[in-house]
Amino acid sequence: MYGNFAGLYDPLMKDVDYDRWAEYIASFLPEGSLRIADCACGTGEITLRLARLGHILTGVDISEDMLRVASEKARKAAAKIPFICQDMAKLTLHRPQDAIVCACDGVNYLDSIEDAEEFFSAAYNALKPKGMLLFDVSSRYKLERVLDCNTFAEDDGERAYIWKNCYDPESCLISMELSFYEKQGDMYRRFEEKHIQRAHGEDELIRAMERAGFDARAYGFLTKEQPKEDDLRIQFIGRKRA
Repeated sequence: MYGNFAGLYDPLMKDVDYDRWAEYIASFLPEGSLRIADCACGTGEITLRLARLGHILTGVDISEDMLRVASEKARKAAAKIPFICQDMAKLTLHRPQDAIVCACDGVNYLDSIEDAEEFFSAAYNALKPKGMLLFDVSSRYKLERVLDCNTFAEDDGERAYIWKNCYDPESCLISMELSFYEKQGDMYRRFEEKHIQRAHGEDELIRAMERAGFDARAYGFLTKEQPKEDDLRIQFIGRKRA
């Protein structure tokens, strides 16, 4: 899964400030070295940074291809991080965690609120008492108002992509069709990906977290303030009640 995409994911995300992102996540956590599972960890950028901050990490992703990239990064960094190929909605870990993290749209890929609640329940069961669940989503405003019916493209000389979006307001699902072109000698190799994300509403996610057993709160991304209507990303923090 995501075989071709895994190899191009990091170049496509080259402008993301992962240091700031990881530090923001860590700012919600209690002091000390914590045991953390990073769900939908992808190529491990957040995973590695949280480990560098002194935490004990486990990376979880449904894509073996993404995990191969993440494992190689951890090996080069001499970081002892186990990576597990698993559907996070059915998360099962051998040890209880102090915190579970899911960054960069992982919950958007759960394409119903029922699937999201299944993940929250699995996270609840995997956490220690008073453990924390921290995740962010691309907001409904972003998927419905910014991405819908828009096409994006980029070409850096070595690789190029065309990204088309179509949002369905009835299902709250957005279809993202991506065409990639990777330079190989004098030719370009083309491949295509289709991704589906759901525009989860802030209130419905809070209610689902509460039903799963968390005290929950939302913040505007990279802030400690209430989300605004036009925020592109929203951060959610849950604390296990028992």
